[in-house]
Amino acid sequence: MTTFVHEGNTIDYTPGSAVAAGDVVVQGELVGVAPRAIAANELGSLAVSGVFDFPKDTSTGSGSTAGTVYYWDKAAEVATTDSDSGNNKLIGKSVADCDDADETVRVRMDQ
Repeated sequence: MTTFVHEGNTIDYTPGSAVAAGDVVVQGELVGVAPRAIAANELGSLAVSGVFDFPKDTSTGSGSTAGTVYYWDKAAEVATTDSDSGNNKLIGKSVADCDDADETVRVRMDQ
C-alpha cells in the first residue's frame, strides 16, 4: 500500500555539519537547496523544487538560453551544462537566458 506523505517541495535533512542558507546539498542523484541555515545534527529541510538562481561559471561559452539543462558541479560549486558523464547531478532547466559574464543562472529544479 502506498501512503501520501506530502507534496514533496521540500525534504527532511539532518546534516553532519552546519549548512548555510542557500547551500546546495547533493545526496546521491538528488540535489537540494537549504532555504534556511541548518545546524549540525539538527533536523532541517532542503528545497527540491522551485526556481532558484544558481551560481554559474563565467567562462567563454557558459551562457545559455531558456530551456537549457543544468547540472550541479559539486567540486566547483557551480551550475553547468556539462553532465561530466554523470558526475555532475541534474538540477533542472534554465527559465531565462544568461550571458557568459552572468554569475548566476535561473533554474527550475526538476529531478
